[in-house]
Amino acid sequence: MPRIGSKERIRRFFCNNVGVVLDSQQLQEASGGAREFGRRIRELREEGWQIKTHNDRSDLKPGQYILEDLSVRPQQYLFARRISKRVRAQVLERNGYTCQMCGAAAGDADEQNPGRPVRLHIGHIVDRSHGGTDEPSNLRALCSACNQGAKNIVQEPPSWTWLLAQIRRAPVADQHKALEWLRKKFGT
Repeated sequence: MPRIGSKERIRRFFCNNVGVVLDSQQLQEASGGAREFGRRIRELREEGWQIKTHNDRSDLKPGQYILEDLSVRPQQYLFARRISKRVRAQVLERNGYTCQMCGAAAGDADEQNPGRPVRLHIGHIVDRSHGGTDEPSNLRALCSACNQGAKNIVQEPPSWTWLLAQIRRAPVADQHKALEWLRKKFGT
């Protein structure tokens, strides 16, 4: 008997629970305990399954999903991966494998998800919905938490004078932590 993959398990679970709000824990269990169950959900959405999240419906909380209607079956891919692996690698390298909003590095302990390492995504500086492009100059590395929170928000990076003023205002212990982080980041 062929093995059923985690994506197929999740698809079947959604189909058996149409109209029911499901949370991350339920979906991970339904996937057979897959660590990458979130990616499998995203793949199903990319295939055209009408799985809604808190980004689509205000009554859903982060980590909640719902397949509203089974009559809308995927016909084709609704989303296209526009950013190539080459461009992704180029942006990650340029950004030093570090989130450009909070400074978390790939592999650091993820404060939002204890026990898991930080994972970096490629995010737009100016979102496509606001006219941004997929050119490397409009892309940056973001951790999962910042990428989720930054959706469709255009935020200018702080100037060095503003940043220096913030560090000067911080307690000495925090200034030392900032110095340690800079030394670690730049290897000096």
